Amino acid sequence: MSYEESEYVSTDTVTLTLDDGSELECSVVGDVFPAGGREYIALLPMSGSDAEEGRVYLYRYTEQNGEPNLENIVDDEEFEIASDAFDEMLDSMEYDELVEESDDLSE
Repeated sequence: MSYEESEYVSTDTVTLTLDDGSELECSVVGDVFPAGGREYIALLPMSGSDAEEGRVYLYRYTEQNGEPNLENIVDDEEFEIASDAFDEMLDSMEYDELVEESDDLSE
């Protein structure tokens, strides 16, 4: 199953401005999630080759004056921490889905 076919992909979108000045529309995967004392967000491009491959972008998430702010993760160790937490979040969401399905079947 690809992310775009999944219920984990939110209807919330974020428009990223890339280094070359182009814009890329992305869907939010899951929710903002904590890892290593910080918060992160996972974004799935809605078009292009990264979307077709199901590639997810991870960003450090902060709020400034109530406005969301995304920061690049430049440290490999920090990226590993965020990536592991994202994987755990997806595993938890899949587990919750399985538990709900088994509860529905037992009723």
